[in-house]
Amino acid sequence: MEIANHRWDNSEKVKPILTKFNKLQKEIESWEKLKTDIEELSEWKDLLEEGDEYKEEFEKKLKEVEKSLKNFEIEMVLQDPHDEANAVLSLHAGTGGTDAQDWTEILLRMYIRWAERKGYQVKILDISPGEEAGIKSATLLIEGDKAYGYLKGEKGVHRLVRISPFDANHRRHTSFALVEVIPELPESTIEIKPEDLKIETFRAGGAGGQHVNKVESAVRITHIPTGIVVQCQNERSQHANKEMALRVLKARLEELEERKRREKIASLKGEVQEISWGNQIRSYVFHPYTLVKDHRTGLEIGNVQAVIDGEIDPFIEAYLFNEFKKKNKS
Repeated sequence: MEIANHRWDNSEKVKPILTKFNKLQKEIESWEKLKTDIEELSEWKDLLEEGDEYKEEFEKKLKEVEKSLKNFEIEMVLQDPHDEANAVLSLHAGTGGTDAQDWTEILLRMYIRWAERKGYQVKILDISPGEEAGIKSATLLIEGDKAYGYLKGEKGVHRLVRISPFDANHRRHTSFALVEVIPELPESTIEIKPEDLKIETFRAGGAGGQHVNKVESAVRITHIPTGIVVQCQNERSQHANKEMALRVLKARLEELEERKRREKIASLKGEVQEISWGNQIRSYVFHPYTLVKDHRTGLEIGNVQAVIDGEIDPFIEAYLFNEFKKKNKS
């Protein structure tokens, strides 16, 4: 074809087209493989009628196909413009003092474990240790295919109910942590003027407040017009921390613009916006019973320990399918 030999004058304009083409090609290949696997299962059915000697192998193959089918369904659901992007995930301790800070660190560990199982790269950009235990806040960059698409439903308030390990009287405590998730867009349209930035440097601090770096390698950037503050201290140099902080700042400014757009549409429709801390999405109960319940989908899982060890895919998938159904209601 003539188009194959065409010399593109503007590779930047071509890049989104090639990205979309590769995405569609990948979806077609996934569908073709799934179709072939299902056809093979039909052939296995004939063998099963001859005896049980193939039953174990058939059941193994069936589970593989079911997993592939679910993955394909999720791929089809993740079609929003930013779903392909990396995710910037932030956690903030809420009411509950030391318990809330400990809970925030538990959630941090949960998301890191989940991301590692998915084969994603995780960078801890900033972390603020708690006074006695846990953390006050943390920001992660999770890099990988559809990281934002999978994690976007995790934003909101996560509630913990347990017997407090910090209470000498062993009373039941309720703690809260806020999770924020925004996409990191590789081709951000946001322009940041140098005069709109206040850039400060400081020493990177470790747990308990000790300094882990004798030079001021950590960077804090304040976007003066919006008041958004981003800091990064886990890269090896001041320059690298500044670059990473600017990446996160751009992502947060993009999210701010998107939020303004949604709020404008909502006000025209007369919709009431939820307050962040009132948006309780999930409860994790250790006492008087063990249960994790998602308040949006109604999904309940009794093995709380498995969930906080990173097994959150059932909640992620239930949310994605639930949102997909709501969007496609006639």
